[in-house]
Amino acid sequence: MTIPEAESQIISEFSMFDDWMDKYNFLIELGKTLPVIDDQFKTDQYLITGCQSKVWLHAAMKDGRVIFTGDSDAIITKGIVNLLIRVLSDQSPEDIINAKLEFIDQIGLQEHLSPTRSNGLSAMMKQMKLYAMVFKMKGAS
Repeated sequence: MTIPEAESQIISEFSMFDDWMDKYNFLIELGKTLPVIDDQFKTDQYLITGCQSKVWLHAAMKDGRVIFTGDSDAIITKGIVNLLIRVLSDQSPEDIINAKLEFIDQIGLQEHLSPTRSNGLSAMMKQMKLYAMVFKMKGAS
């Protein structure tokens, strides 16, 4: 699935809910389905700075695509991590770097998060793009 296809799917899923309490509950359910990150990556090295809760993010290259895994100690944040992984994992570094991630605004996510969670979301997106940049540079050398 391409990044725009994954974004479109998420927008469609969120459009089923009229109010934000239902959307938060949906995020919580998504958090429960986040694939478990290997415990070896739940260290300070993989911790995202700028998040209110603890968020670990790991990236690996496989067959020219970046594979992300992540976790959080907060259930709503786990749901947010799940959304980002759904969109960006198993994509090329170039596609990740160029991703606009417009679904975040289209579902109203950033505007409905607390300022600290919003900063955390930005930090997660930035870290995922940084991983992609590093993999792209390694591939070019």
